[in-house]
Amino acid sequence: MTLREYRRKRDFRRTPEPRGGRGAKTARGQRATRAPSGLSFVIQKHAASRLHYDFRLEMEGVLRSWAVPKGPSLDPAQRRLAAHVEDHPIEYGGFEGIIPRGEYGGGTVLLWDRGTWTPLGDPVASYRAGKLKFRLDGEKLRGGWTLVRMGGRAADGGKNWLLIKERDGDARPGGREIVDAKPKSVATGRSIEQIAKASDRVWHSKESGNGEAKRVKKPAVVPAAARRAALPRTFSPQLATLVAEAPDGDEWLHEIKLDGYRIVARLENGRARLLSRSGKDWTARLPTIARAVEKLRARSALLDGEVVALLPDGTSSFQALQNALSEGGEPELVYYVFDLVHLDGRSLAALAQEERKTALASLLGSSPPRPIRYSDHGVGHGAEFKRHACRLALEGIVSKRRDAPYHSGRGRDWLKTKCIHEQELVIGGFTAPSGARTGFGSLLLGVHDRDGHLRYAGHVGTGFTAASLAELRRKLEGLEQRETPFASPPREAYGRGVKWVKPELVAAVEFTEWTRDGQLRHPSFQGLREDKPAREVVREEAERMDEIEDDPKRERPKTKRAPRAKAPSASAESVGGARLTHPDRVLYPDAGITKRALAEYYVAVADRMLPHVAGRPLTIVRCPEGQTGECFYQKHAGDSAPAALRRIPIGEEGKAATYLALDGVDGLVGLVQMSALEIHVWGAHDDDVERPDFLVFDLDPDPAVAWNDVVAGAKHVRDRLEELGLRSFVKTTGGKGLHVCVPIRRRLEWDAVKAFSKSLAESIVADAPERWTANPLKARRKGRIFLDYLRNGRGATFIAPYSSRARAGAPVSMPVAWEELGADVRADSFTVANVAARLARTKRDPWADVTKVRQSVTDAMVRELAKR
Repeated sequence: MTLREYRRKRDFRRTPEPRGGRGAKTARGQRATRAPSGLSFVIQKHAASRLHYDFRLEMEGVLRSWAVPKGPSLDPAQRRLAAHVEDHPIEYGGFEGIIPRGEYGGGTVLLWDRGTWTPLGDPVASYRAGKLKFRLDGEKLRGGWTLVRMGGRAADGGKNWLLIKERDGDARPGGREIVDAKPKSVATGRSIEQIAKASDRVWHSKESGNGEAKRVKKPAVVPAAARRAALPRTFSPQLATLVAEAPDGDEWLHEIKLDGYRIVARLENGRARLLSRSGKDWTARLPTIARAVEKLRARSALLDGEVVALLPDGTSSFQALQNALSEGGEPELVYYVFDLVHLDGRSLAALAQEERKTALASLLGSSPPRPIRYSDHGVGHGAEFKRHACRLALEGIVSKRRDAPYHSGRGRDWLKTKCIHEQELVIGGFTAPSGARTGFGSLLLGVHDRDGHLRYAGHVGTGFTAASLAELRRKLEGLEQRETPFASPPREAYGRGVKWVKPELVAAVEFTEWTRDGQLRHPSFQGLREDKPAREVVREEAERMDEIEDDPKRERPKTKRAPRAKAPSASAESVGGARLTHPDRVLYPDAGITKRALAEYYVAVADRMLPHVAGRPLTIVRCPEGQTGECFYQKHAGDSAPAALRRIPIGEEGKAATYLALDGVDGLVGLVQMSALEIHVWGAHDDDVERPDFLVFDLDPDPAVAWNDVVAGAKHVRDRLEELGLRSFVKTTGGKGLHVCVPIRRRLEWDAVKAFSKSLAESIVADAPERWTANPLKARRKGRIFLDYLRNGRGATFIAPYSSRARAGAPVSMPVAWEELGADVRADSFTVANVAARLARTKRDPWADVTKVRQSVTDAMVRELAKR
């Protein structure tokens, strides 16, 4: 066979498709006439003018090909039309990428399945006779199949065939279509939409020396959502906030924290400028990196990254970086790029972090110009990511919200967690050398306080080389002054021949800990930080994640603060057997609901609420000034919780953290006493926190989704659960959506339960991707319902049944019966003010059976989801 027709249809100067070798030999150099086993097959999903699947079998040295409009089916009753098309070269079996528009077959190609096929009989003779039987051994398709040529008018000149699955153990009669259940690439795991948006790996027909196909770059693709904007002339990079522990949720991505110089690369009209964090031009100091940036496939760009020196074990070293720059070793440095803020006339700053990284990966390609490297990342499991980084002796990790835009300056969308203590400090003086030492004895260091005063923080005398001692001494002599720069200089310094200097140099120092009086213990000098202004140096204090994660300021738009009500009397009274101070304080100004009214509400619903809340670890939203004031999440117990709330220890990061739990109505009132407007609970009880007993699927709709569609979606989730043998219950959230809840026996641990809920959510999304998404990025929710399964991870919480919400009108999360759902029952229909009337009117508790249901997530259910 020849490839004449294949080549006639294509201009290989324009299309990246392979031209193919000469001859009709197989890849093994043998004629395919005897039915050899292990010949290759491939199926490529092809979004051309019409979506179809290209089914290709290796035969007679080429890939014999059929276009299957609906794709293969595992149901033997489904006879799929397969239009015979021209033969393709064997090399085409590795093609995944984009055929340019205007070319034959222009569109996106996804490698949907691949493997080997075994003809049943002589393949060439069977093919010519119009009936080819064979077995497939692929990643998605297996077992017996038949390709049969149609006859009569339907044959279309012999072009039309039928692809039919044989009735064997691999058949799935009446089941879900395999192309819908498993839509992603077997090569890269991407969807066809992701390849269309982000593919920079367009296949090229030329071969490398080892016989593998090379990939060539296509022009960089600018995300469609990026807005037009001029390339900024000055730029301030985004900075990370130090935290004590890494966030664990799937809404975070994590990168290795690099120990180098922060560098912003500005590319304009083919010329690159490299700018330090403070805006200094470092282009002349890093010419190799500048030339590499100029080779990128962009007219203009703004990249954010870090220049580092790598040790033989792959870790970055600030001291090695200093040595390389001082000794002319710049070509050995590496520029790790982790963000793309501007590209070809469009600003990417407003896009989600994950979208910017996708665009960055597309720009850099699989082989970026040396010494540029893409800073890769992982998603979720922050604590585990950090532990692995620390085991490898890395500096730490940087965690970034996947859906957050780029903001200059320090904020809470980027967090850093360190494996070692490191601090930048301002050099305020130095002592004379002693013994055989040259240069100086030690450096006197300080940090700025909140008022801008430089406070003494200790001295460092280790970590220097002979060269660094000499170089530093020269720099210090040019900065000497008579007066001390410290607001509170150390007394002992005056007797040690100290020379004071202008506070302009910044030292990077490693140390073991801070002492109680604010001094460094066991410090070691790492180098000078020329990229950071001395005036910005302050002591870094690690913030707690419970003050950052789920920040209410970030989740809710800022509301106008209502005029402060007249201060109530400091009286106290007893409600539900618990003491309540300031009972007349208004918590919901628009609804006129006071602390007393909220406490009385909880007393009224306690009988129905407590079975679902008592004994579960809590997270609360506290609003001391009421719903219109500042609110914050509290996860750990703290010192201010009333005695009615029980303290429980739970392991976190190898140590015990103290959580709150309640057992009775006095605990509910105790939360009101703390001005808690929201009560969130774990899906486990405190007597076995490692084994959940409650699953929650949170339906969070985009504003464009009609309420009736949300109701229908909840019922669809219910039906899918029932197919697996699980009974579910529903409640409003008091916000925008609904919770479908599943009580289970305490048999599995968190990872297994979360994996099950993720599989179910992804299965539902795959059924109707135009209606659903399981991706937490808000940009992916447009016109869809976000099916949030992340509530089912260890430490995650959900709004408790009957809990109030910190929203206008005092809505509550209300259990309802499935038959109640409709236009009249919406997410925020029930409030603190109207629930009592509902309870009086409807005596039947729709959740009465929740604590009675005995059901488990089983291996059979997991296998059933895997089939879909």
